[in-house]
Amino acid sequence: MSLSTNYTVRAVHCDHRASDDEVYEALCRATEPLTRSWEPLERARKIVIKPNMRMNPDHIAYFEGRRRELVDDAALRAVLRLLRERTSAQLTVVDDAFSQRVEGEKYPSDVNYVPILEEFGVQFVNASDPPFVWRDVPGGGAMFARYQINAHLAEADAVVSLAKMKSHAYMGITLCLKNLFGFPPMMPHGKPRSYFHHLIRLSYVLPDFGMLTKPCLNIVEGLPGQSIREGGGEGRICDTLIAGDHPVATDACGAWLMGHDPASDWPTPPFRRDRIAFLVAAEHGFGTVDINEIDFETEVARPLGAFDSKETDADEMVLSWRRTACEQGLFYRDHQKELVSRYAGEYLYLQDGEVVWHGPDPNHLGSRRDLSGDKKDSALWMKFVDPDEAEGEHFEVYEEVLRGLG
Repeated sequence: MSLSTNYTVRAVHCDHRASDDEVYEALCRATEPLTRSWEPLERARKIVIKPNMRMNPDHIAYFEGRRRELVDDAALRAVLRLLRERTSAQLTVVDDAFSQRVEGEKYPSDVNYVPILEEFGVQFVNASDPPFVWRDVPGGGAMFARYQINAHLAEADAVVSLAKMKSHAYMGITLCLKNLFGFPPMMPHGKPRSYFHHLIRLSYVLPDFGMLTKPCLNIVEGLPGQSIREGGGEGRICDTLIAGDHPVATDACGAWLMGHDPASDWPTPPFRRDRIAFLVAAEHGFGTVDINEIDFETEVARPLGAFDSKETDADEMVLSWRRTACEQGLFYRDHQKELVSRYAGEYLYLQDGEVVWHGPDPNHLGSRRDLSGDKKDSALWMKFVDPDEAEGEHFEVYEEVLRGLG
């Protein structure tokens, strides 16, 4: 690959049967050339780490002795050991926890890696717990101009994204950029998960969180990876660790090693439902998906395994959902004054130009497939009705997507 002074990514071989020390040594080899990662990390006073590990302990799946759909314990230990050896910063893991903390317990039950955090003296902060602050996305944002985030994240001097190599039913694949989805606070203090994890929105929200948090060290654990979907997929032996100094460049190289073209787009499999988040990021000036623009060296050969996403719906249905979701976003924009006068401070669902539900908490409404009634091919589009439009949604995204649909 040709060299670039802007992005560096390394993929190293690491056997999935390796010991903790061997995993650590492979990580050292992968991260050693990343000077643009280590400069901010070594001068940081506060480092936030986002590992892809949160899950109810009863639901954790294993493959060939490793976590199948989550970052393996050995990889988290290696990252924390490396940071402890090379920095003097306060280390904090920030992630959203779905489960509620039981009275008398220090952590929610789905924070299943507490013994590892305690081993290295690392604090855990639930991203959905206050205090929060509003932060503007540099450059104005791709989907929203600003987001509410946990104060611990806002105060970080450097951010590390530790992701799993796996497929994703909605986003095609999930690597370092998608891993940042654990940062937006969820209800009751924030917004419902489905507000951001929404058709059209998510592909643009993820670049926003990349631009907002700028992870300087990005690691993909692919000892085993997982194909088909993010939960309940199929294990793949990949025997690799990937590290890069930019989340988009790292994801591009990871996608390439998985056998995909990082510059392709919806509806090219595995991107069957929505646009590629890291391609959208590159279009907004954040990183690159051109492998030839990255100083990329790899000890492993592509493809690392057979990776694809599950086809959950017919192409014609997905096309209709994408078109109608955009139409409802633009309907809200064009009727915002009227809708604010009636529904201020509430969430609403729009479908075919009608408010089919409104209220303070959409979390318990069930599946949008059921809520759509007889109009299964017509998308439900959710919006928080704010008279001040504090989040600054970029409705022009819906116009752009519609044009792309032809």
